[in-house]
Amino acid sequence: MKRAWILFGFVALVAIGGLVFAYLTASKERVAEGERDKPMASESQVSRDTNGETTIRLEPENQKRLALESTALLPFEYRSEMMGYGRVLDSSPLAALVAELTSDRAAAQASRQEFERLKTLSAQSNASARALQAAQSTALRDQVQVDSVYQRLLATWGKTVAERKDLTDLVQSLVVQQSALVRVDLLTGDVLMTRPEAARLLALADESNPVAAQFVSQAPTVDPQSQGQGLLFLVMTNESRFAPGAALTAYLADSGRPPMTGVEIPRQAVVRFNGRTWIYFQTGEEEFIRREVGLEQPTTNGWFVSGGIKPGARVVVRGAQMLLSEEQKFRIQAGD
Repeated sequence: MKRAWILFGFVALVAIGGLVFAYLTASKERVAEGERDKPMASESQVSRDTNGETTIRLEPENQKRLALESTALLPFEYRSEMMGYGRVLDSSPLAALVAELTSDRAAAQASRQEFERLKTLSAQSNASARALQAAQSTALRDQVQVDSVYQRLLATWGKTVAERKDLTDLVQSLVVQQSALVRVDLLTGDVLMTRPEAARLLALADESNPVAAQFVSQAPTVDPQSQGQGLLFLVMTNESRFAPGAALTAYLADSGRPPMTGVEIPRQAVVRFNGRTWIYFQTGEEEFIRREVGLEQPTTNGWFVSGGIKPGARVVVRGAQMLLSEEQKFRIQAGD
């Protein structure tokens, strides 16, 4: 009996020890979670001036924790561009015309060869005049059909497209959406001073990924709504999978206009908040200021801005969103 009481006491002691250990562990976790939930910035580290600009002061160790990285903006020369509105064209009418033209050309070639054969036989008195006349009529009819289809191709798609040596291969590429043919219409009154070599296309759903397109030709028709200058561009590698009917925004370089100077804001430096765009400037070793910025034109690596920001200014290009999160966390806990 004594032995049983000793065993019972030992088990009870272990159980009580386990409960105490679990309580201490949970308490430590709650403290740790509370520390993580606290904003790094204290009241003295976040301030707002009369212009509404927010300043955050972060010690180097906190900057390291947020993996902040800043860079100095370099002077940037922006070649003047003209904006237009584009749409991806449906290639099925073009494919149908090209298929019809190919078939009619084959028929015309066969009938012409038959006419030439009968003409030779007729000269040798081995073919009747009636058979020769019928062959000539067939050859003429087939050639007229070829000319009719070709004229429709010219009127609808233009001479440059109609006379492409690789037209059949191009149509096949367009049909399977490996490439895309885009019509761009400029605003009424806008006229390019020189022929554009290329354009940058932006899908309305993704304006951060410009796609290069090669100039093909002037559009053979005028859009009844825009009444502006129309141009055709070809996206050689349709990695963005532009589908027929997709609406695009196009930027066309115009070498006839002088370039503009300013800075290029890296894409990763821009944060969006309250429907506006902002960037964080690093104005000191531990000081960061959030300022609103007007993005003027998209570039390959970001956005061009011509005024208000001087070359040499340092902007946060890594961790900008984290800075905004820390700032908002402070405001929530401060009841702002």
